[in-house]
Amino acid sequence: MTTKLWIKSSGKQLGYWGVFLFGLIIMSLGIALVIQANLGATPWDVLHIGLFKHFGLTVGTWSILVGSLVVGSTCLLTKSWPKAGALANMILVGLFIDFFLAVLPTPEGLWVKWVILMLGIFIQGLGISIYIAANRGAGPRDSLMLYLVELTGWKLSHIRRAMEGVVLLMGWLLGGPVSIGTILFGLTIGSIVGILLPISKKMITIMLEGRAVHENIDKRKIRTHHHDGISKTLR
Repeated sequence: MTTKLWIKSSGKQLGYWGVFLFGLIIMSLGIALVIQANLGATPWDVLHIGLFKHFGLTVGTWSILVGSLVVGSTCLLTKSWPKAGALANMILVGLFIDFFLAVLPTPEGLWVKWVILMLGIFIQGLGISIYIAANRGAGPRDSLMLYLVELTGWKLSHIRRAMEGVVLLMGWLLGGPVSIGTILFGLTIGSIVGILLPISKKMITIMLEGRAVHENIDKRKIRTHHHDGISKTLR
């Protein structure tokens, strides 16, 4: 490979990592907005908030600690080292969540909370779509999910529902916020990502590769559940 081609390839890889980071930031903003709306949170965030209420630290710190446990368990089960994308996802999302929770104002009034909730769900879906489209690796929960699918032979959607059901129950028992927002997130986030993901993929490819990609929707490799926290019907 010539120096010119190496520089071009390296720049392209940095571009994808930059898009991946941008997607994590946007997703974290959406998570923080949903939490600030105080109308219910996603299953994993219900657990993080429940742990925060009982043991202190911060919501973002618990996101990192729980993610570390998931990554560690996956590494032991698969006898492999974690991927860079999973580690970046695990650490950076927790840090970004704490940052946004610290700077975002607490909404007052029920209608304002509803607007913040809906905006947060959409922004989270947008961030998920961007970081998946960058194709830098699955999040820590997805890595475990994919291993369990391979181990059990169950459908991915069943594994995801089981995982989210367990963490949602644990979070609820710890006092995490389970409410209408939890249900609304589950009903809408899959559709949001399903719409935005192909658009994000095409835009990123044009931006970094300089060409358009025409996908066959029925045969594309990317699915709306290939990210940290979504199944076909839930997150």
